[in-house]
Amino acid sequence: MSVTVARLAAALLLASLLAGCGESPQPTRAAPPPPSVTVAKPVARTIVDQDEYVGRFLAVDAVEIRARVSGYLESVHFTDGQTVKKGDLLFTIDRRPYQTTLDQIRANLAQARANLAFTEADLARAQQLVRDKTITQQTFDQRTQSKRVAEASVAANEAMVRQAELDFAFTELRAPVDGRIGDRRVSPGNLVTGGTGGNTTLLATIMSIDPIRFEFTFDEASYLRYERFAKAGNDAAAPVVATPVRLRLIGERGFDHAGQIDFIDNAISQSSGTIRGRAVFENHAALFTPGMFGRVQVPGSLPYQALLIPDVAIGTEQARKFVYAVDAEDVARQKYVTLGQIQDGLRVIKDGLAAEDRVIVNGLTMVRPGTKVAPQEAPPPRTPVSKAE
Repeated sequence: MSVTVARLAAALLLASLLAGCGESPQPTRAAPPPPSVTVAKPVARTIVDQDEYVGRFLAVDAVEIRARVSGYLESVHFTDGQTVKKGDLLFTIDRRPYQTTLDQIRANLAQARANLAFTEADLARAQQLVRDKTITQQTFDQRTQSKRVAEASVAANEAMVRQAELDFAFTELRAPVDGRIGDRRVSPGNLVTGGTGGNTTLLATIMSIDPIRFEFTFDEASYLRYERFAKAGNDAAAPVVATPVRLRLIGERGFDHAGQIDFIDNAISQSSGTIRGRAVFENHAALFTPGMFGRVQVPGSLPYQALLIPDVAIGTEQARKFVYAVDAEDVARQKYVTLGQIQDGLRVIKDGLAAEDRVIVNGLTMVRPGTKVAPQEAPPPRTPVSKAE
């Protein structure tokens, strides 16, 4: 019995050994390498927040060209849309009727002066005769009166000559300001109604182009904030006036046009709760046109130190914004941040980040909180060079 049990145990041992020799060992799976990411430290700069407003350009001078005298339009001396200078001849009204009237009134003036000379000589003779009792005092008084009437006639005719000369000069319409003129509204040969009434004929319009104004509105809270900034800067002038601003046109990427605020209205609108502001810009190249839209940047804070990172490093978790910062053990840590504006392509971080943090700026999708990473330093961003206007 014992021999049988021993043989059975030996057979089972031999079978297990044979089975073990036929199985291959299980390979050990290697851990994946940590994801490669690019990191960069925040850039420290002095920042001024910028408020943006939409507005429209306005001409400094906008003039309607209307005739002061009536008559038939004789000629036009400009090309539609050209730039004109102050004093340039624009229109000519038929001058012949006014020349005839002027000549007639000048003749009347000459006649009145001749009559005055005669009455003065007659009165001079009467002074000696009345002393000699040759004529009566009544006759002397009559001659004195005649002289006074003649003087008044001369004065009246001189005034009529000056008016006729004005009317004659008004037949030539000249540009009152520098600017760009629109198209002519009346062709030569048409009757032009002049004067100072409301039914005068509009001949053309002139808009000044350099400098040019930009008008926009902002809310009451912004107005109070700008006023506090002005007082903090010991500015005794009106709030915001002379504040430098920058402007961007439709289709432009940057705010490359420099100007300054030259006017703030004296009352806040009760209907909208906004106040009107105005900036002035140089326009040597005639790029800006009255009626054109644009966006203007107004300094919205006092200068302060801030940290900036590329905007692509910002992640979103529902309503919160975060970044991944790599610690000394190359482990990604999630940090919630408070965002500011974009300055020169970098996002301002107002809170939640330290200057020594290494922020992941590339490879954000491969990282989770607590992930070990292989960081590579990114080159520092270039300091932008401001454009000279």
